[in-house]
Formats: sequence, structure tokens, C-alpha cells
Amino acid sequence: MRFVMFCVMAAVLCGLGLAGCQTREPTPDQPAAADNDDGKGGAAMTALEVTSPAFKHESAIPAKYTCDGEDISPPLSWSAGPEGTASYALIMDDPDAPGRTWVHWVVFNLTEPALAEGVSAKDRPAAGLEEGDNSWRSVGYGGPCPPSGTHRYFFKVYALDTMLSFVAAPTKENLHAAMKGHVLAQGELMGTYARKR
Repeated sequence: MRFVMFCVMAAVLCGLGLAGCQTREPTPDQPAAADNDDGKGGAAMTALEVTSPAFKHESAIPAKYTCDGEDISPPLSWSAGPEGTASYALIMDDPDAPGRTWVHWVVFNLTEPALAEGVSAKDRPAAGLEEGDNSWRSVGYGGPCPPSGTHRYFFKVYALDTMLSFVAAPTKENLHAAMKGHVLAQGELMGTYARKR
């Protein structure tokens, strides 16, 4: 009888979400939940509005910015981060790639809330950015080049309360680890691309 009552109570608590019966693990493509605040614990995170004059959210990315065109990065801008923002970081990736999420671009230590078309670390210091390794194991931007079908490409921007330092060009995972506890705000722009066959 006691066992039956225990099961009934456990079921009720789970239904109310009081017994820790449901957990939400961070996905590999996002910083851990601890990054979704001011780094000091508990505060709601500010949202950044990320836009591009080249394409709208959830619309097709022009071929110019892909392997079928000039393969240069699109122009991007976003709303300014909250007070205390010291730099911005950006990750562009494709969760629809076969096998795993494909990283197209890793950018950090941006000092302005915008990126010009075709910008790269070669333009530094004028561009005010540093770049990390993409999934091709090269530094810089690699445009959409899906093997088949329509893929989604996420441009994720993070406002940080610090500048970052790495011994070597960081991967997306390295960047996520370094951002932990420093994210003040974030936002994303998503574009799609399908190659013409």
C-alpha cells in the first residue's frame, strides 16, 4: 500500500514539475544554460536582433555568399549589447549537415555590432575581429555548400562582458568554453540554401 501511495505521489509531483522529473540539457550548438544570463546567476538574458541587408530571417541566402558564388561572408548587423558589453562573438553553423553540425564561421573580439560584406581577419585591425577554425579545419568563413537538399544556416551572435584570448585559433567548442559565464545577450539570424543541380 505504501509503495502504491509513493508511486501516486511521484506521478503527481512529476506532473507539476516539482520532482525534477524533466531536465533540459544544453544542445551541442548552444552555450550551456549558465551562459544565458549576465554571468552572475539568474538574470534573464537580453535578446539581440540580428539582421542582414542581403537576406531576411528564414529566407534564402544569395548564391554570392556560397560555394556556388564568391564564397564571401554576408553583411550582418545586430542591436547593441547591454551595458557592460566589451565584445561580440559570432558562430555560423549548419545543423542539417550529414552526421553532425557543420561549423562555417567562428568570429570573436568584435568591437562593433556589425560585419561588412566579405570581411575577414586579414583586414584586422580595421575590421576589429579575430577568427577561429571552421569544420574544414581552416580559419575564416566557408559559405553554404550543402551536398543535397535545403539546409538551414544559423548566424548566432553573443554580446560578452570581456575580450577573449586563445593560444591558437579556437574551434566552436573552444569559444563556447571561453564564453561561459560571460554572455550578456544573444540573438540569431537564420538563412537557407539549396544548390541548383
